Amino acid sequence: MLAISNMSFYFGSRAMYKDANLHIKPKDRIGLIGANGTGKSTLLRLISGEYSPDEGSISKSKDCTIGFLNQDLLSYLTEESILEVAMQAFEEQNQLQAKIDETLHKMETNYTDDLVDKLAQLQERFEMLGGYTIQSTAEEILEGLGFSTADLSRPLKEFSGGWRMRVMLAKLLLQKPSLLMLDEPTNHLDLPTIQWIESYIHNYEGAIIVVSHDREFLDNVVKTTVEVSQAKLNVYSGNYSFYLKERTLRKEIQQSAYENQQDKIRQTERFIERFRSKATKARQVQSRVKALEKMEMIDEVIDETAKVNFKFNFGQKSGRQVMELDDISKAYGDLRILKSTTARIERGDKIALIGANGKGKSTLLRIIAGTEGIQGERKLGHNVLFSFFAQHQLESLVVENEILDELKQAGSAKTETELRNVLGCFLFKDDDVFKKIKILSGGEKSRVALAKVLISEANFLLLDEPTNHLDIQSVNILMQALEQYEGTYVVVSHDRHFISQVANKIWYIDDQEIKEYPGTFAEYNDWYQKQQASKQAQAAIAKPVKTEQNNKAKNKKNKPQDSPEVKALKREIREAKQALEKIENEITKLEAEQAKIEAQLGDNSIYDDAEKLEKTQAAFQEVQGKLAKANEEWENLAMSIEELEEQL
Repeated sequence: MLAISNMSFYFGSRAMYKDANLHIKPKDRIGLIGANGTGKSTLLRLISGEYSPDEGSISKSKDCTIGFLNQDLLSYLTEESILEVAMQAFEEQNQLQAKIDETLHKMETNYTDDLVDKLAQLQERFEMLGGYTIQSTAEEILEGLGFSTADLSRPLKEFSGGWRMRVMLAKLLLQKPSLLMLDEPTNHLDLPTIQWIESYIHNYEGAIIVVSHDREFLDNVVKTTVEVSQAKLNVYSGNYSFYLKERTLRKEIQQSAYENQQDKIRQTERFIERFRSKATKARQVQSRVKALEKMEMIDEVIDETAKVNFKFNFGQKSGRQVMELDDISKAYGDLRILKSTTARIERGDKIALIGANGKGKSTLLRIIAGTEGIQGERKLGHNVLFSFFAQHQLESLVVENEILDELKQAGSAKTETELRNVLGCFLFKDDDVFKKIKILSGGEKSRVALAKVLISEANFLLLDEPTNHLDIQSVNILMQALEQYEGTYVVVSHDRHFISQVANKIWYIDDQEIKEYPGTFAEYNDWYQKQQASKQAQAAIAKPVKTEQNNKAKNKKNKPQDSPEVKALKREIREAKQALEKIENEITKLEAEQAKIEAQLGDNSIYDDAEKLEKTQAAFQEVQGKLAKANEEWENLAMSIEELEEQL
């Protein structure tokens, strides 16, 4: 479908690609990876035709169409509704619709056989192209990407950059190009939408190339991984996890071959040097010289992984209670985010705040930071020093500063050597530290801002989407840094691999309340899936079954809806449903408590303390008893509601 053959491309004197090769077949699922600056986005622009190769060729079949989602689309603004923008994907159908409307208008005053025939032909073609379903298809895609039905009629310009990017993605998905190229598509998506995209890609009929720092997303959608390294395209026939294993094996083989070749070169050079002046060895010496000249050199393996090697120093340790939120409420006009909710943050908590966009995650982070007005009480703990990272703070970097100077002004007591070591961990090496902020890419600015946060000596960090615009290598660095960090932090992220590595508690906002799961993201995800399955099963049980008795009841004369008897029944049903909801909330809390105790019993160290083990087991039995009782109450109440509803 598309072939890249011996392609070279230069930025000035720097070779971004040198004799690179890649073949893309129909239905390929390719993950394009590599460090920032290696040329991933450049390759997509070369394929799209925006750039032209300096050497070699990029050839594609005649029927190959290309769709390219990139960050440049964020600048597109229009008064048209997002539904109208998405439906621009149906170019031929829209043209046919315009001709049909024009023909119908002419027929109002000039009804001829020619116009009737023309209308029939247009409508036949329109139907063949699915014209009568394009609006419902566009609505389905947009709602799958997180838009509400009411949003569809709003102008595109009213939405933020991230939401506009979703509209552009919807338009591309509706166009169904034979090659779909996505550059960091998950940057502006929440978890439910990412999972929807994964499902959509699985069923996509064309080929896909995706650039992403989200490891789990890559594992779930790609079947081939292409690594951009040293101006080459290295192909691995598997997902990202397969690539990691295979790359290690390839590097070991390459390094071994390199070392063997170097040994052979040294032996040959010693022979040449030793016998260069002896006439009897002249032929052998010349033979070895020619062999060296013809030898195809094996490159030494360059370790492109970076490790964090600096320690975090706190000027002071925080108290046990880092933050208390008591009876907090927050609303923007009629939009209520939080209502009378309470939460605690203790020293050593590593909290991931997750959930769909629009639930109030960033608002909650600002409340914790004290920059958002609230009803209720926010109590900052003893000796708490916090530092806040958010995407808008990239704008606060002084653009005329050099990177090193920007870190010097962060207020830490670190020496220049220590700061250079920190910047080295964040992939700024040698003279890179003297680059001005204004020439940095978005990802490089993010790394500078993160470095400033991590050297601030704060004992409490607030991080809002810190992995956006970072490549996988930079995300790994951040994970290492947070794993070493001995303070407390709250992080908002949709990167599942990232939060599974750095969080020991999960927060989410549900029913305008802050809910907490006391465990890792993997444990939370398992618990959440069970909760959803349980709710579906309970809904199936509670659903009234149509029986002969029910049918007879329906045939009876309806009671007057304003009669005292009916009003009393409705009141009783309403009160019963409120009680049912209360029990459901209690069951959720008990299940979370049970999971927490199970985690304690899973820790082998508890078996060294007989008294602690006995107490924990007793607590576990108590929770199990309460849970069984609550489930029984729920079932009885659900049956009662069903019986009451039958009487109406």
